[in-house]
Amino acid sequence: MKRILILVIAGLVLIGSLSFAGGRQEAASDSTRVLLYLNGTRGDQSFFDSASRGITIAAEQFDIETRIVEGGYDSSAWQPDLAQLAGGGWDILIAGTWQLAEYVQDLAVQYPDTTFIVYDTAVDYSAGDFSNVYSILYSQNEGSFLAGALAGMLTASDLDLSRSGNTVGFIGGMDIPVINDFRVGFEQGARQVNPEVRVLAAYVGNFNDPARGKELALAQIEQGADVIFAAAGESGLGALEAAGEQGVYSIGVDSDQYLLLRDNQPNIAASVVTSMLKNVDNSMLRAIERYLDGTLAIGQAEVLGIREEGVGIARNENFDRIVPQAMVDELDRLIDMIDSGEIVVETAIGE
Repeated sequence: MKRILILVIAGLVLIGSLSFAGGRQEAASDSTRVLLYLNGTRGDQSFFDSASRGITIAAEQFDIETRIVEGGYDSSAWQPDLAQLAGGGWDILIAGTWQLAEYVQDLAVQYPDTTFIVYDTAVDYSAGDFSNVYSILYSQNEGSFLAGALAGMLTASDLDLSRSGNTVGFIGGMDIPVINDFRVGFEQGARQVNPEVRVLAAYVGNFNDPARGKELALAQIEQGADVIFAAAGESGLGALEAAGEQGVYSIGVDSDQYLLLRDNQPNIAASVVTSMLKNVDNSMLRAIERYLDGTLAIGQAEVLGIREEGVGIARNENFDRIVPQAMVDELDRLIDMIDSGEIVVETAIGE
């Protein structure tokens, strides 16, 4: 039986200074030069931290030069940042999310000798020659299906934090297709195991407002939700905080948020039963390794799902403490059914 093995690797991310010099910069050695540009900041304990962790691991494993640049949340800065960075002589320039895809398309034409990697989005390959762009997509709907199945079982149980309301909540960052893909998978998974479950949903409107995330989660808890799944980046941290304070279960996203919160916020971490893992770190490492050995599918988009271990759920000491074996067995059965194609998880992508 296939099981998802989650390897959580802690490390310090070394960030170089940002240079805006034009023209190609020659490296001190023949090492491949890799730049990751974040249209946000590290410290979200989720999506951007996972991407940064992948670059750090790659730097430790391979003879490469790396830099991570935090662009912040001012969207007006992203395009000029990328335009100047692209002229820096990088072998690989990595940028994620749908908000940067169009900028990467423009730069890929201008810098045909640079390999561009976009993640959690794809360029429009029909719009031009993007033979130097590799796109990574994740089946977040599949991972969220598992999160929903666990939530559906927890709310119907007599476990410590279940309130017998048969209600679960979803907090999304924005009402956009990629976030709705989390939602539809979560809802389908919850109803797969618990057809009568009530699923509440709300959207923060951005990914960096924990206070609003907390407010929305508290409203759902007031309506009877005893499991909260937050797919909202840094905004989701507020939802996890609300769940911890109110004594209900929560499900994190992207990274194993229990492990990230355990030492500094143990009371919040204690209610994080699992996290829906979008293994951005693994996908960064995978892409760089394949680039170095000449097997990266440049000029194409790849979708990483449960079968490719691009998504999954975290199984850690807290998961083991909370989740009964019967629920674990059911999750494993569902994983096998998705892997075999017996269950096809609905998607919001393309809507």
